Amino acid sequence: MTGGGPHAAYSSLLERFRTRALLTSIEGLLQWDEETNLPPRGIPHRSAQLAHLAGSAHALVVAPEVAGWLDEVAGSVLVDDARSVEAVNLREWRRMVGRQRRLDRALVEETARLVSVAQAAWVEARRGNDFAAFRPHLEAVVAAKRREAAALVEGGATPYDALLDEYEQGMTAARLEALFAPMARALAGLIDRVRSATWRPRVELLARAVDKEAQVRASLWLAVALGYDLQAGRIDTSAHPFSTHLGPGDTRITTRFYDEDWSEGWYGTMHEVGHALYDQGLPPEHFGTPRGDAASYGVHESQSRLWENFVGRSLGFWRFAITRLATEWPGTFDDVSAEELHGAVNAVEPALNRVRADEVTYNLHIVARFELERALIGGDLVVRDLPGAWSDAYQRHLGVRPPDDRDGCLQDGHWGAGLFGYFPTYALGNMIAAQLFDAAERALGPLEPRFERGDFAPLLGWLRAHVHALGKTLRTDELVREVTGAPLDAGPLLAALERKVDALYGAS
Repeated sequence: MTGGGPHAAYSSLLERFRTRALLTSIEGLLQWDEETNLPPRGIPHRSAQLAHLAGSAHALVVAPEVAGWLDEVAGSVLVDDARSVEAVNLREWRRMVGRQRRLDRALVEETARLVSVAQAAWVEARRGNDFAAFRPHLEAVVAAKRREAAALVEGGATPYDALLDEYEQGMTAARLEALFAPMARALAGLIDRVRSATWRPRVELLARAVDKEAQVRASLWLAVALGYDLQAGRIDTSAHPFSTHLGPGDTRITTRFYDEDWSEGWYGTMHEVGHALYDQGLPPEHFGTPRGDAASYGVHESQSRLWENFVGRSLGFWRFAITRLATEWPGTFDDVSAEELHGAVNAVEPALNRVRADEVTYNLHIVARFELERALIGGDLVVRDLPGAWSDAYQRHLGVRPPDDRDGCLQDGHWGAGLFGYFPTYALGNMIAAQLFDAAERALGPLEPRFERGDFAPLLGWLRAHVHALGKTLRTDELVREVTGAPLDAGPLLAALERKVDALYGAS
């Protein structure tokens, strides 16, 4: 207790959690450096640094005085309004402290150390197509996450639910099944329609040679055109694209570029810019508190998927972008129309790679990962059997089997990073993106004519006002219902995909 009443207790909480935010931002900077610049021999030391920071951040919030401050503020006039800054912060601080107090500091530090080493091992294993080299690292991470889940699980929840709750509060595997199963059936029907169509897009356009330096320059232009502030961010390359928000004025993204497919770097940039626009739009005065944080990872993914797909795969966008690419990549598309490029980037074809997947098949990649990671945490699948289980899942959901582990269970770095429960947020993000885009068009009118003019500011402004500026005031279900007028649902996404398939491949 502070002895100074709820106002003093709240001030103490602010100071404590902002101090924690400084530690976690330093942790984020070290992780960014590990992904972009760290020499291989520095990994053991980096893992020790990250473990120390994770343990220190944990200790700050589980200290006995924090619980006393939370109790002193509870029930006070500061939290009479459930949407006040103080009430939002107190609600989320209580949740964080409750979860952290169930974890032992030694486990927190060990997990941080393991995932740092495992991430580096994954990069090398993927490069060498060597799952055997990665396997012991993944086994150690899975074991640590199982211990974490066992400590966090409550009531009738499952261990996987406890991990999922870190990324999407209140979400359960049972609810995901209820959302995913009918969506997967509908997507399978769309895929069948595409297979029976006679028209085929010119997908070979995606393989036209573009120098990597030229791709980098075009990505910088694209990011700025969409609204990304390069005075408050930067773009680098890494083995797996990601975005990191280190604090006000420092939101960084990475992407990767391939000679054989320029679209991966292009859309990787758009995806990560979507994340960064959200982070750059959060209220800086509330940094270090829940009120200045994103609503959830599912909402965060809705921003990346909205810009990547609803903007970046629209015909209006390509009528705008092709003119610029004539300057950035001279000669590459002189014989190509915007309509042909639009068709190529929207081609529907079940394939192996999630990041390169089209909108229709993308969520089936997520359903496969959801099933696999749930089985890994639940003990129904052991790591040594993962390659075969991955191949079987892809055969079941997409009708394809990877020729090797590089294109199979080594294609994503999420599990090496310990992010069990994260993959479902991509599919949730797709659903939310569709609902938000529909709501934005109801408010602003048709957006595609604006994209054709390179005018993305109205959409960004609407998202800033209705999503970004709110921070964590509303949880996902509340935000979706309030902003869109409907509960979280796959219907708008499926309707948008059906319209796109009809437009490209012909209505059935």
